[in-house]
Amino acid sequence: MQLALPLAHRPALAARDFLVDESNAAAVAWLERWPDWPATALVIIGPEGAGKTHLARVFAERTGAPVFEGRRLAMAALSPLVEGAPAAVVVDDGDQVPDWTILFHLYNILAGREGHLLLTARQAPSRWPIGLPDLRSRLLTAPIAAIAPPGDALLAAILAKLFSDRGIAVDPDVVGYLALRIERSFAAAQQVVAAIDRHALAAGRRVTLPLVRAALPELGRAADDRPDEST
Repeated sequence: MQLALPLAHRPALAARDFLVDESNAAAVAWLERWPDWPATALVIIGPEGAGKTHLARVFAERTGAPVFEGRRLAMAALSPLVEGAPAAVVVDDGDQVPDWTILFHLYNILAGREGHLLLTARQAPSRWPIGLPDLRSRLLTAPIAAIAPPGDALLAAILAKLFSDRGIAVDPDVVGYLALRIERSFAAAQQVVAAIDRHALAAGRRVTLPLVRAALPELGRAADDRPDEST
């Protein structure tokens, strides 16, 4: 008996892999303006899976900025920054920092040398549970670049990329079929591709249009109620 083993996959996060359309063009434009930002910090906000981390990694690659996960940011990480004097620092999921004092010190380090802090989060800083009034007032001055839900063309491109990240070759008709039937969100695209991957592994089959049709009931809320017009 052959076992279906879900292998780990690594998303492609290079600049050439980032897909740009009207939903994220404003965020891309802000990063391209660096270092000509009007404030020390810039905040990119958007829903889960919107590409915030990918865009932040592209920015870091271009600027040499170190990248920290918000929930793992610790005071010990700040000492090398003082010595190394980077021109910019990225904190992904900045609203998840365990101690606001750490983020406050990081902000002040960068402000003192006219550097910059790129933060990503799902919501604007005005909705973060920041316990330090001075930090809150500083972050409220930061420009916000919002990533909106994807349009049809970008959604199809995202689906194709997610399949490619998993090493799955799919025909264009599979991507087109899904793009017309799933919720217009980045998270839904991720859920759909993961579910189809599981279905294909369990069935021991390639990802084809018949397999995708069979897998749709597993997708639940990620799929909408539009009928299958191809039947």
